[in-house]
Amino acid sequence: MLLNSAFLKLNRIPLLWAFFSVLFYISFAYDLVRTDYVKLLMLYSALFFLFYKLVGILKTRLVFLTWLAFIFRAIFVLAIPNLSQDFYRFIWDGRMILEGFNPYLFTVESFTGKGIFPVAQAQELYEGMGKLNASHFTNYPPINQLCFVIAGVFAGKSILGSVIVMRLLIIAADFGTLYFGKKLLEKLNIPVYNIFWYVLNPFIIIELTGNLHFEGVMVFFLVWSLYLLHSGKWKFAAVVLGLSISTKLIPLLFLPLFFKWFMRKNEVSTALNQTNDDEIAFHKKIGKELSLSAQNIGKNWIPAFAGMTNLFVFYIITILTTLLLFAPFYSEAFISNYSKTVALWFQKFEFNASLYYIARYIGYLFRGYNEIAVIGKTIPILVVLFVLIISFFRKNKSTVQLITNMLLVLSFYYFTATTVHPWYIATLLILSVFTNYKFPLVWSFAIILSYLAYMNTNNTENLWMIGLEYLIVYSVFIWEVLLNKKAMKINP
Repeated sequence: MLLNSAFLKLNRIPLLWAFFSVLFYISFAYDLVRTDYVKLLMLYSALFFLFYKLVGILKTRLVFLTWLAFIFRAIFVLAIPNLSQDFYRFIWDGRMILEGFNPYLFTVESFTGKGIFPVAQAQELYEGMGKLNASHFTNYPPINQLCFVIAGVFAGKSILGSVIVMRLLIIAADFGTLYFGKKLLEKLNIPVYNIFWYVLNPFIIIELTGNLHFEGVMVFFLVWSLYLLHSGKWKFAAVVLGLSISTKLIPLLFLPLFFKWFMRKNEVSTALNQTNDDEIAFHKKIGKELSLSAQNIGKNWIPAFAGMTNLFVFYIITILTTLLLFAPFYSEAFISNYSKTVALWFQKFEFNASLYYIARYIGYLFRGYNEIAVIGKTIPILVVLFVLIISFFRKNKSTVQLITNMLLVLSFYYFTATTVHPWYIATLLILSVFTNYKFPLVWSFAIILSYLAYMNTNNTENLWMIGLEYLIVYSVFIWEVLLNKKAMKINP
């Protein structure tokens, strides 16, 4: 009793904040519709304020923070997602595979339009996902599909049951991210509590655990891969990176960034000047592997030869892992359907964009119509050019520099994209915890403004609110990336 009394007295403030957080999360999970924007904004703002306070006061109490992260997620276990309809398509895809169908070859409407219902609760799933989703081929990579199948195996005739299974998988991934994120932060000599800016963030809890977006699984594999890479286990890191790509395609953007990381001076003498034991071990390992084979090449050629060889092997392992996971679904129709579906995100869909909306407005002024088809084809070119510039002309020899460049590349992509759904920001947020940059954390709060589109039946965006969102984000981004030298000190 004395222990409990002392504990309560010592922690009365954080416990009070945690109690209110629990109440707000319960209301969010079970008593909120996305059209009630005032309530949505008030709940989200309150949760974000409490989250910020909790991490600030408990930064040395990691076990306490971990328990809070678990409790807040557990609240959502029995809730049906209320901000997204995508989970209906997830369930459909998983059940289709279990029925022997390749989900990449059929749209939902190709069945329901003919009165065919190939899976349990087909009509309910079709109505839940909406006509837009049902009219397109699936775009979810194979690790996603595996999660959908697991939900179908354990709850093949219950939508709520399938939701619970998928939610448990996402929660497990989040705690995997917590585990490897903490270990990587320790190795990088960065405050370990930084990981809770991701794990305890209401944005992550609501969008991933609550709304069942599998960015959390992709992030888990990405962080695990970065930890392995930093530890010198780059071949295993390549396999895990392939798993990340096979969950969501976004990590494909990062592949060119590994060029300088592998091509850095891989000499033992250089390694001994590094402060990190894992990087020293990595360099020594390369020196041992190549010392015999490179004796006749000359010492000056050893670093370049080692870097290029390992880079090539890293790419091969990553690509082969990805291709092997896609292989069970392969066909000519799959290639056609999948490429067309991915192209929709550049040339058809529009949501929560920033620079694209400015370009669209200019197009209207000069042409009188929406030039998304033209702009959408230009965006990938600009992104590729930016990635190559960052890959070849920016320092990228340490793990922190590598992660920072990943953050900048992905930010550029989202700043220019035609579609930026809220859950996309999860990857930016996790990358930011390994740097001094906080604009993704700010964005994880401001992104709630994008949900104003659901206040009306036509889902029409309020461009004033989108403008406010990006005014906040760009202001912090410009200050941190271009003006604030302190924020850049971690990225020498």
